Amino acid sequence: MMTKHRFGAGRAVAVAAAGVLLAGCGNAGTKAGEDPKPSASVKQAGESTEPSGSPDPKKPAESKEPGALPSAYDFTPSPDRVPKTAAEARRLTRNAILGEADWTAGMVRGTPYETAGTWTVLADSCVWSRSALPDGVLDSFTRRLDVPAQDGKGRVRGSVTVTVHKSVEGADREIKDTVQESFRCPSQELGGGQRLSGLMSLQFDQKDVRNADASLFEAGKFTGPGSDGTQDYVWSKSRIGSVTTAVSVKGAKGYETTDLLRIAAEGGAKVLYRVELELK
Repeated sequence: MMTKHRFGAGRAVAVAAAGVLLAGCGNAGTKAGEDPKPSASVKQAGESTEPSGSPDPKKPAESKEPGALPSAYDFTPSPDRVPKTAAEARRLTRNAILGEADWTAGMVRGTPYETAGTWTVLADSCVWSRSALPDGVLDSFTRRLDVPAQDGKGRVRGSVTVTVHKSVEGADREIKDTVQESFRCPSQELGGGQRLSGLMSLQFDQKDVRNADASLFEAGKFTGPGSDGTQDYVWSKSRIGSVTTAVSVKGAKGYETTDLLRIAAEGGAKVLYRVELELK
């Protein structure tokens, strides 16, 4: 799909930030601690099919660390592991979602902590609301996890969402629709006095995506109760087969954009890795 982009300094920042997000996705296998958008994974390298003995000098060396990025994404879900019922989808979303000890060290539960079985819709007024799951979605599950305020810094609010569609086509449509939403509504109301502005979305070229079938990145500004003014906001969404994942991070006082990007990259890579394990 051809996507249009706004030009100028803002777009340059978004592109540079997206590069940082991609570069930060290589440590999904390491152990450590939504906004209302509903919502691919790191391939586990090192599972050699070569016989034991000296390595083939013609074959590039691959990292044996779980979560290391491959040179290209070539994962195919096992047909018998792809959810076909709502119950199977709920099992996958609960197993793949991140908890306090799974994302980054020191995270705590946000409020509300979990939202399950609903879908969010962006109205023509650019206001988000929740509705029942559409017919093409088997399950969607969100958890909110925050980095608490400490050492003079504010509270960073994060969220992770895993969604299971009935088909690959449905999941792909979610990715494509998301890219268009920021062009249709560069400013969005999240409810509860929360607002996003200056939004820009960028869908990655597939050759640059090595841990999912498709990925996109969004950046903008966030304001709301307790935000201590206007803060940076970053968000990514990815797809593996019929499953999508989304990770959002709302900034706080004392945090640079690169800090938020690394938090988002870590969470995004880990949830993708978990999705892949559920599907292999």
